[in-house]
Amino acid sequence: MAQETSREVGPVVLLGPPGAGKGTQAKRIMERYGIPQVSTGDLLRENVDRGTELGLAAKAVMARGQLVSDDEVCEMVRERLVEPDCKRGYILDGFPRTAAQAEWLDRLLEHELFDNSRPTRAWPIVIRLDVDYNQLLLRITGRRSCPTCGRIYNVHLQPPRVDELCDVDGTKLVTRNDDRLEVLQPRLTAYQEQTRPVSDYYQRAGRLISINGDLPMDDVTEQIFRILEDHHA
Repeated sequence: MAQETSREVGPVVLLGPPGAGKGTQAKRIMERYGIPQVSTGDLLRENVDRGTELGLAAKAVMARGQLVSDDEVCEMVRERLVEPDCKRGYILDGFPRTAAQAEWLDRLLEHELFDNSRPTRAWPIVIRLDVDYNQLLLRITGRRSCPTCGRIYNVHLQPPRVDELCDVDGTKLVTRNDDRLEVLQPRLTAYQEQTRPVSDYYQRAGRLISINGDLPMDDVTEQIFRILEDHHA
């Protein structure tokens, strides 16, 4: 698909449980529109590595085994969103993770990041990928990766030519700890308890768009592109 690096895209929020395909779709949006993916995990690591004031505060909190506060995470996001490469749009990865963060993002977009040259406020385009529970199990527990080249396979859906070996270099494939069944259930429970209120927040605001994430990957991508382009048509 052709790249559209001049189109105004705006903020994009992808929601969905682990294994719904958010990472794959985010990469495709980045490639098509030339906008950055803003990951809270990456921001946290960068701030810690650079020894910023926020990074040092976050490092001290994590050293105590505690979670970094909403205020600190939000400030890292705010600093990133005012950078020039975010002007046409960006994909938020891992944010907002709570309803409070979603409210904060709306306030930021309405006041600090509102551009008077645009006819409408750039509210986030919020897309939720809905996937059947059994399909999630197949996607996640079947996932394998090559430790040498990084290629991803799925023993149920996209298996390698030789069982458990990489097609490219023959390296034995590995399973990420997060993809093991005993780890998956707590992850899905955490998603339901913590992230579901974010969906509810956007649903109440009339801004949640649901997509059937069980469809083939290319079909999901096509729907997402159509949503993004219709939004600013």
